[in-house]
Amino acid sequence: MSTALYRRYRPETFTELIGQAQVTAPLMTALRTDRVNHAYLFSGPRGCGKTTSARILARCLNCAEGPTDTPCGKCPSCVELSRDGSGSLDVVEIDAASHNGVDDARDLRERAIFAPARDRYKIFILDEAHMVTPQGFNALLKIVEEPPAHVKFIFATTEPDKVIGTIRSRTHHYPFRLVPPAQMLEYLEQLCVSEKVDVAPGVLSLVVRSGGGSVRDSLSLLDQLIAGSEGGKVEYDRAAALLGFTHAALLDEVVDAFGAKNSASVFASVDKVIQTGQDPRRFVEDLLEHLRDLIVILSVGEEAKNVLRGIPADELEKMKTQALGFGLAELTHAAETVNTALTEMSGATSPKLHLELMCAKVLVPSSDQTEVGSLARIERLERRIGVGSATAEAAPAATTAVSPAQASSPAAKAASATPKAQAPVADKTPDVSAPAGIGGITLTQFKDAWPNILSIVNKKSKAAWMVAFALTVVDFTGDVLTLKFLSQKDLDSFKNSGDASEVLRTAILDVLGVQVKYKAQIDAKAEVPVAAAAPIVEKVETTPIPVVAESVTEEPEEVEAEDAAQVAGPVAEEPKSRNSKMVDEDARYGESLLREMLGAEPMTDKNGK
Repeated sequence: MSTALYRRYRPETFTELIGQAQVTAPLMTALRTDRVNHAYLFSGPRGCGKTTSARILARCLNCAEGPTDTPCGKCPSCVELSRDGSGSLDVVEIDAASHNGVDDARDLRERAIFAPARDRYKIFILDEAHMVTPQGFNALLKIVEEPPAHVKFIFATTEPDKVIGTIRSRTHHYPFRLVPPAQMLEYLEQLCVSEKVDVAPGVLSLVVRSGGGSVRDSLSLLDQLIAGSEGGKVEYDRAAALLGFTHAALLDEVVDAFGAKNSASVFASVDKVIQTGQDPRRFVEDLLEHLRDLIVILSVGEEAKNVLRGIPADELEKMKTQALGFGLAELTHAAETVNTALTEMSGATSPKLHLELMCAKVLVPSSDQTEVGSLARIERLERRIGVGSATAEAAPAATTAVSPAQASSPAAKAASATPKAQAPVADKTPDVSAPAGIGGITLTQFKDAWPNILSIVNKKSKAAWMVAFALTVVDFTGDVLTLKFLSQKDLDSFKNSGDASEVLRTAILDVLGVQVKYKAQIDAKAEVPVAAAAPIVEKVETTPIPVVAESVTEEPEEVEAEDAAQVAGPVAEEPKSRNSKMVDEDARYGESLLREMLGAEPMTDKNGK
């Protein structure tokens, strides 16, 4: 019959205790300097090392070479208090849950009067001290306040607030914490090597998640998996089924269906969850955890492996592919929807119904009227029309749309000969060799982060968001950010509103950590078309754009742009097909907003009609 792992690997010194440096370091210092208090209070969650630390402290105090911070392990006291020892007469462990009354306190007081049988101190360890009644604590108060020189008290509890203040004020309080996942994962890997057990990739991550930071709970679960394994190998399928987690293959299936907007596959997976008897709430928890991992991967890129420890390399690559099928805003919307459903499923009579409604909301972001839902819809539309897919785009020049008749005029020829009057260049294919901007930020990274930047702008200023919403990122080289404006009116609004430029610059700094300068371009396609009957343009006037924003040193910077040429002659009447259902995919605004952006106004007669 083998001993449980948490007993077999119980620490015997403070250096073997993991994840509690905030406790072990000051205790070892107090032992080295001989400034040990007469009473201690150890508090924290279960299984984090409170009782073990009390035993180690007792070994350090009663060691033949002590008091010392490192017990020798050879003297009778150290041997008796080791993990395989029978216990010492001078170290009394009391279960306060069953010895919590006044009579028990009086008995302890009488025992404390007598000197130790052999060792240096008589040490009383009261486990689950919060179970002692107020009357019992009051009976102990005098002996805890002024104990004999040979007596030490150590109280261990998970609820320090239930220990009365008169006792708590007379102790040195050391709070224990849950062990971080990374440290726990490393510790479990060492134990598996010591036990000569082959663990499949991903199993230890499940153990760490299920253990919740408790060393004892994690070791108990690992011991259970090892006991149920065959051939000295712990399989992932058996571990996931035993611990109650959703299989990674099912999660990948659901996430891929969400990315492809395959409703049939999504609901088929939901039915599989129900038919296999899995807990819908646990499935939603695992799905939320998976979406969080995808958000981390999309946000930090190659550094995700340092954040998501314990995930196999092949699984990490698969998750990167999944994350690229979403945008950051869409992933955030999905995670918020799943989190809301998880909250609503608490105590629900029909978890399956909540699960199916959750999937429907994730598939249809238009049902979410919040800011995140709006950004998710915009992001999906941009991916559909190819906005932000190219790494490097050619910057279209701002020119005046001219008629065929105008093309033959000398002024038009001269204008077409200048670089500023070139026709807009079509978007090029992605160029991976495009130069990166300041701080190593590439154009692709900037475009990917643009929805998040707009979200921050919206939180800070609605007016600034209305101006920045219509902007398109064209280029980012050095610290210069080139933005495309739909019209000269948009550019004027951006220039004249200092709040918009500053809020946008601050949002970029918050998301990407770079301070940018602005360079403006006007979309030539968005300029007002000239009617065929309009007179020939004889002159193209350019107007320099004044300063838009300040650099880090608060020195003004120039914004390079070109106003569209003002066309002489009357404005042609707008076509009758304005209300046609054929709408360009690039259009993001309604008819009225588009007319305002382009600067076109309806024709009026003398009577104002």
